Formats: sequence, C-alpha cells, structure tokens
Amino acid sequence: MTRHRKHAPKTAGEENEQRSPAQRYADFERLKRRRSSIAAKFAQTLPFELDTFQQEANEALESGSNVLVAAPTGAGKTVVADFAVYLAQQQDAKAFYTTPIKALSNQKYHDLVELYGPDKVGLLTGDTSINSEADIVVMTTEVLRNMLYEHSSTLEALRYVVLDEVHYLADRFRGPVWEEVIIHLPKTVKIVGLSATVSNVEDFAEWIGSVRGDTRLVVSEHRPVPLEQYVMVQKDPRTEPELFELYRHDDYGQATGKPNARLGARLEEFDHAAMRRSGKRHQGHGRGRQPDRGARRVERYLPKRWAVVDELNFLHMLPAIYFIFSRTGCDDAVDQCLDAGLRLTTEDEALRVRQIVDDMVAGQLTHDDLHTLRFTQFRHALEEGFAAHHAGMIALFKQIVERLFEEGLVKVVFATETLALGINMPARSVVIEKLEKYDGTGIVPLTPGEYTQLTGRAGRRGIDTIGNAIVVDHRGFKPTTAVALSSRRVYPLHSSFKPTFNMAVNLLSTSDYEVARTTLDHSFAQWEANESMWQIEARIQSLQKAIAGYEEAMDCEYGDFTELLRIRMELSDLQKNERRRLKHENFASNEDKSRAFRRLDARIAKLKALEHDHPAKSCPDYAQHMKWGHRWIRETKELQRLRERVDSRTGSVARQFDRICGVLERLDYLVRDDTHGMLDYRLTEHGQLLRRLYSERDLVLAQAITMGILDDLDAAQLAALISSLLYEARRGEGGSPRRYPGGPHGILAQRAREMQELDEDIRALCESSGITSLLQPLDFGIVDVIHDWTNGDSLAEVLEHSDMTGGDFVRNAKRLADVLQQIAVAEPYLGAGHDSLAARAHEAFLSVNRGIVAYSGVD
Repeated sequence: MTRHRKHAPKTAGEENEQRSPAQRYADFERLKRRRSSIAAKFAQTLPFELDTFQQEANEALESGSNVLVAAPTGAGKTVVADFAVYLAQQQDAKAFYTTPIKALSNQKYHDLVELYGPDKVGLLTGDTSINSEADIVVMTTEVLRNMLYEHSSTLEALRYVVLDEVHYLADRFRGPVWEEVIIHLPKTVKIVGLSATVSNVEDFAEWIGSVRGDTRLVVSEHRPVPLEQYVMVQKDPRTEPELFELYRHDDYGQATGKPNARLGARLEEFDHAAMRRSGKRHQGHGRGRQPDRGARRVERYLPKRWAVVDELNFLHMLPAIYFIFSRTGCDDAVDQCLDAGLRLTTEDEALRVRQIVDDMVAGQLTHDDLHTLRFTQFRHALEEGFAAHHAGMIALFKQIVERLFEEGLVKVVFATETLALGINMPARSVVIEKLEKYDGTGIVPLTPGEYTQLTGRAGRRGIDTIGNAIVVDHRGFKPTTAVALSSRRVYPLHSSFKPTFNMAVNLLSTSDYEVARTTLDHSFAQWEANESMWQIEARIQSLQKAIAGYEEAMDCEYGDFTELLRIRMELSDLQKNERRRLKHENFASNEDKSRAFRRLDARIAKLKALEHDHPAKSCPDYAQHMKWGHRWIRETKELQRLRERVDSRTGSVARQFDRICGVLERLDYLVRDDTHGMLDYRLTEHGQLLRRLYSERDLVLAQAITMGILDDLDAAQLAALISSLLYEARRGEGGSPRRYPGGPHGILAQRAREMQELDEDIRALCESSGITSLLQPLDFGIVDVIHDWTNGDSLAEVLEHSDMTGGDFVRNAKRLADVLQQIAVAEPYLGAGHDSLAARAHEAFLSVNRGIVAYSGVD
C-alpha cells in the first residue's frame, strides 16, 4: 500500500523547489562562500578528505569562535590545530602551539618546519630556544604561562593558541598551568583545545565560553580504525599462550554487551586445571556452608612476555606497544625476548637499523657516555626488533626508538604509560600487562581514561583495518573489568587548579586585590564548585523541611526534645572526636596535656548531668518521641555536613588566595595598602623577586635567596644545594646524598641543614594558615651527583655507584639548569648583599647545561 504523500519525507530537490527564490539565492551564496573560504583552501592542500567533525571545527574557527575538539586518539584532532596555524599565516598573524611535554613539542616543531620552513617556525621548551620571534612557535604550556605573566613582547600579533592534550589540566601537579593560560590570554586570541572524549566535556566547553566568549564544542566518538579487544591467557608453561576475544565490537570499536562467554569458561577451566596440578581439590560443603575463606586460590599461569610477543608475531598482529608500568619491567622484557632467541627483523632491516642509529648518535655523545648508557646492548636489541621506552632513558635514545618504530623497523616497544601521551606512535596492537599500576603512593586500578589513552594507540589509520587491544591475564583479572574500562566517555575531567605564591604576586603586580580575586573566581575549579551548588542547596531545603517535621512530631509539654538531642550530639562529639584529637595533639609538656584532658572530662561530666536530668526524659511518650529524634539527629548531621560543603565551595579558590596573601604579607613579599579605603596589596622588592621564580617551591627558593642561604657558595655548591628543591626520589631512593662534598661539617652540609629548616618552617606556616601542600619534604639525594657534574666530572663518574639512570639524571639536571637561569636573569631583584649570586648562578647554569644535558634533540 502506498503511504500518504504528506507523511513521506521530502527529498532535497523537493524541499528546494518549495523555498523562495530569495532563500535559494541565500543558500547559493552561502555555499559559494564556503567553497571559497580559507578552510576550503586548507582542505585542498591535504592528501585526504576531511571528516565532518574536522570540517565543522575548521569552519567555526574561521568564523571567529574558540574551538574545543574532543575525539579519540588517532581520530585526527591535530588537523584542526594545523588549520589554526594555516589560518594565522593567511591572516599575517602569530600562532602558538603548546604541548604538555617537551618530546611532543620537539616532534611538532619538526612537523611544522617541514611544512613552513625553519625561518617561519620557532621552539621554546625552557631549556631550548630556537627562533623565538617566529610567526609559529611551538612551546610547552609552562613557557606560555610565564610569557603571559612577563607581558612578553612575543605575544604581540598573537591570534591563535593551540592547547594540545588540554585534558591534562586534571594533572594535580602541572594541570593548573592550562587554566592560567586560558584565563590570562588576551581576549583577541582564539584558542583551539584538543581533548580526549571525557564525560563532562560539555561542562568544560561551557566554562571556556564563560571565560573567553563564543566557544564551539566539536565532539567525535568515532574511531577511524575499529578496536578489537582480547585477553591473552596460558594454560600451561609448556604450551603457547591463547588469544581470546573479550567481546564483540560495534562500529566505533566500543564494548557491546557482556564479555565473551567462551573466555569466561576457558578461564574457569584453567583455574580447575591449576588446582589439579597443585594436588588440591574442591571440597564439598554442606548445604548453607561457605567455602574456606583462607584457602589459597591457585593462579593460572601468567604468560611470559616473550611468549606473548612470539604469539602476536605468529598471528601477524605486530607492530605492538607493550605497556608495562615499570621502567625495570620494560628493560627486563627486552632482555627476556633476546634471551629467548626471538628475532623480529630481517637482515636488511637490521642493517638499516644500525645505519640510522649510528647516524643519529654521531657527534652527539662521547664514547664514554655511550659506554655508560650501555649503547651497544641498546643498539643490539633494536637490530633484533625490540626496544624499551620510558622516562629513565635519555631523550636521544627515546627519539631513536620513536623514529625506528615509525619506520616499521622496531616491531615491539615495551613502554611505560608516558608513551601514551600524544607522541605519534600508533601500532597495530597494544598490549596491557596489568589493569593496575603504582601511582606514587600505592597500587591502584587503571582508570577508564588511562585505559582509553593506552588503547588509543592501537590501529594505524590508512594501514590497519582494525586495531587490537590485548590485556594479558594476571592475578585478579576479571573480563568484566576490562569491558567496563573500555566504555566510551566514562571518565570526567576535573580541575586541579589552586593558587600558588608565584601566581599571587604576578596577579597583584598588574591588577588590584579585588580584580585578582575575581580572576581566580573564573577558574574551572570554582566553576565546577558553583555548578554543583544547586544540587546541594536543593538537598539542604529538603532536609530543613524534614527536620521541621520531626521537630513538630517531637513537640512535648514535658520538655524540649531538640535541646536534649543537641546535648547528646555534643556529648558524642566530645567523647569520640575531641578525645581523639587531643590524643594526637603535640603539647609543650605532659602537664599541658593532662590539663587539656581534665578540662575535657569536666565538660563531658557537665553534659552527662544535663542529659540525665533533662525534663523531656520524664515524658510517657519518650520512646515514640525518640523514634523521630533518631531521624532528626541523622538529618541534622547531614545538614551540617552540606552547609560546610557550601561554605568550603563558595569562593573556595579566592579564599585560598587570601590565605596565600596573608603568608606573603607576613614574610614581607606584600605590603597592605588601604589608601583608597579598600584592601589592596603592593609588591615589595622581595615580591618582585618571587614573580620571576617559577618553581614548585618558589617561596622556599625566594626565602633562601633573601635570607642569604645561597651566599658564599661557589657554582658547584650552589647548583648542588638548589637541586634539593627540585629532586623527587623514586621509591626506595633519595633522602640524603652518599656524601656531602666538603664533609659533614663543610659549608654545603651546613647550608643543606639551613635549607631543610627553612622548608620545614614554611610548610608549618602554610599548614597553620590553612594552605594545603602536596609536596614532600626536601630531598638531598643527588647533591653529590650534581656537585661533581658541575665541577666537570663525566657522566660515567657521576653515575658510578648510583642507582640513577642516565635519563633521570638528565631530566633533573635540565630542571636545575632552568632554575639557575631564572636566578641569573633576576639579578636586578636579588637585593643588596647578593650582588654576585646572579653571576654564580649563570656560571653554574653553564657548567650544568653541558654535554648530554645540553642535548635538546631538535637538530
């Protein structure tokens, strides 16, 4: 039967026929403009057709909007960033491309140089400065933040800023920098944010719009290369590992339904087989009896790393990135593959590897440096097709691995999760050894965001039809966990923003106190707090109504039941919480402690008497009233908790700023100025110094300078002492150096003790002022290493008898060189009596920033 015409959908031609001539002409003009737009010209320069989300984002950017693009890894977000650079070139304006890590900056610098030439592109990464006044400058986000505070002339003519991996603002240590940049960039600058597809990306885009004006959110959840999920299990050490499909994927590579039933049955079969091999059997239990909770569960055999690689090679699933959340584990995995006799390269490929490696190393490192870094073993593994990639390696070695992997010469890279952060190294398969990792405090499960970031590397666009994500069977593994981790957009993006001492003085140097507070109220942290307030306030109103109802039900002529309940609540708090607090408080003497407990006991005794003699207890309906009373207590406690949350959230960022200003005023970095009848602050000479010190321990460093702790030290001693402000030991390391140059009673050891006392004093002052800190106490673990390096020792000499890797040493030395340079250029603000400090800091900078430390990896 033919459907009635009015219910049939109109074709495009029919709709066009019904439009007026004026409407059709407007559509024609719009299409003509679109085809002649800069976005269209840019698209014509590309060797592939743009996806819809890329076109939408480019057109929004050209129309004058800020743009936030949220899409999976490998979807092509960087095309929008490349268009921002192209657009700036067409408009004769500047574009900055920011990244969270130097490796990404170096990689993007080379990509842009290839497109626009070396004269058009610059690079700024703190320790590297190339063509800094170029029209296109690639930099780390911290560099841009510092330029904004310094009002750098480089910002002139800036029109576009790309914030790559913008979801990195959730990082608790470095994340606040992204918010500072978004807040402080001139309004004439348009930003392009590239983000993972987090669950609250709409909220994040709305916040950017509230700070920067019109912002277009473009979301794509489509993976260009669908993802298959597998689990690698092994029944017996004498057998090959088996690969099981975890679940069926949909068109987007996302989980559909429950884990594969065959996998669950197979894992159970392996468990029973392991039981039988161990001589243990399941014992029958009587009806209703529980199994023996103390019985040890026999684990399945964990597949060996080399066996997993061998199986993937047999199944034609290489190249692969094998994520192991341990540097030592990555290095051991390479050795295990070599010891097992695996080889993944042909003779021709091995020769090509050797040629590339030797060319990249030539002239960069000395023979002794190469020997210290075990270069021969490193190159041999590469020739066989294996490599490690982690933060313990020097930048040059990581760049070699990245290039060989991109060229298809290295087939398997054993990497820590840092490789997942943006570096362009897609693979056919991604292997995850465990669904948990050590986060610096303990073993924690992977988050959905981390899992998505890792598996995002699987599948090479234009090469692979599918990508493979493989979880290796391990202790406690459950297929349902892996399925849950791979669900789309299940992890939120939360702000880690908090004011710092350096941020405070920089804000107050260019604006008054109230404007600075208002600026901080624009942070994403405060926006998140404000957005959730309506839910709390609605709950408060609901509780107030319920409590009023309970009070009406308890109304009694014998006495006030709410008064009795408040006495009981106060008594319970004193007996539980106050006694516990006094128990852990530090008293000046035992007598003071005893006096405090006697006062507490007296208060408790008084309340007990009031409770015992309260007239409401004589009511004949006491039990009925108390039924409502228990509910009243429960809801009243909840109401108090919610009111505290409201108080803590309302202006929470600005209140932290107030506390910081109070500390800075006490230490003479700020002076209160009430000349206009309103609270304001002026920066002192010390405050001007603090403005120029960008360090996690900015205030400790500034105080060390002003107190003269850094005076009378030569260049090597100065560098060694400042290293304690930057060094963060890994597990089981750090604390004190192997030795203090000059002996335990020498000037360096003495100044180290003074620095430690200063750090403790500032931490105590911050704590008493309500300023929380995530920083650990100072660590002097590399004082001797830095001292010897600054004095000219070789890499082999300074690392001898040390557990520190070459990569760790270089990274710490580069951070140290950056701080030394800050001190050197802050000479006008160092104050009287510290005249030679800048010169000694510059001398120390040159001595630290040499050889392997000076290598930037951008040549």
